[in-house]
Amino acid sequence: MSTQVAKLPPLDPSRVAVIQGFGGKIIPLDPIGAQVSGIDLASPQAPPPEVLDALEQEMAVRGFLVFKSNQAIDYEDFLRVSCWWGGKELHSTHGVHPATPGGNPHIFRLSNDRRHGILGVGPQWHNDGSFVPATFSHSGYHIIRPAEHGGGTYFAHQGIAYEALPEDRKERWSRLSSVNSNSGVVHPVVHKHPVSGQKCIWLHLGMTGAIIEKRPDEDGFRLLQADEMKQLCHQYNDILNAGLEEGYALAYEYRENDCVFIDNLAVAHRAAPEAHLPVEKQGLRIMHRSTVRGVQDLAPGFGLPLHLNINGASPFGEGVWQAGGVGFRWDDGIPMQN
Repeated sequence: MSTQVAKLPPLDPSRVAVIQGFGGKIIPLDPIGAQVSGIDLASPQAPPPEVLDALEQEMAVRGFLVFKSNQAIDYEDFLRVSCWWGGKELHSTHGVHPATPGGNPHIFRLSNDRRHGILGVGPQWHNDGSFVPATFSHSGYHIIRPAEHGGGTYFAHQGIAYEALPEDRKERWSRLSSVNSNSGVVHPVVHKHPVSGQKCIWLHLGMTGAIIEKRPDEDGFRLLQADEMKQLCHQYNDILNAGLEEGYALAYEYRENDCVFIDNLAVAHRAAPEAHLPVEKQGLRIMHRSTVRGVQDLAPGFGLPLHLNINGASPFGEGVWQAGGVGFRWDDGIPMQN
């Protein structure tokens, strides 16, 4: 890769001033994300609209916000704060673990101990809600118990990852659309972020059943063959992993009481490998996740529909067209649960 990788702009001074005027503080994390303090997440009164707007805009640019606090909040506070963003209401599609407090259906409880939460979630790069047309606008992560020996989340900025692509790959990926293996929902592999205006790449590496290519010099479409799809998924995985060295991704290690909110159209994420190690090696890890209703459909271009029948025959001829489960297995040597 080129060493001339794009960088995020500094925090916007006018937005910083609005946040400070409310008594909050925001500082950039290196190389992406930002840390917020001084805002009481346990207060039943939300910050004024201009403060929420400033925070959400910075989240769109930097990818995610980490709210730091010296005191714990309960799960109801976490869910209420999740609704500050995007579609302003929860959109939950997951299973409910028996240890979930109150059996609340909006809490996705994750752990490395099956008695405390669901195991093994999210080992490959993905964005939440790839199975619905209006993908979740934001997701929240509330660390209930950080493991003693690490095991956080990797975040990668998909706008800077797009800029890091070679020009020929930018052009080709802009003609690709993914088909979710469980729902048949179709999303573009490259989209324009609705808030920041950045072009971003977007592909779920654990739940994709087909890739449709708009033919470059003629009307019509084709499906990627198995070797092409493996190559695409490896290239996508590689460009996001490269951000850890090139400065557009990081491995975030949670601290007690951390609440992280991500812009789900700006950053991809995956669990750190250590997060899934057994309790005997890492110590007990428990996290609550929330997901927020999308604001608009992440719609494909070129006249493609929002849905295709992935369980039926391919409408595009031969190629990978795989329904159910984790979709197309692009690498036999990696865990694929999502």
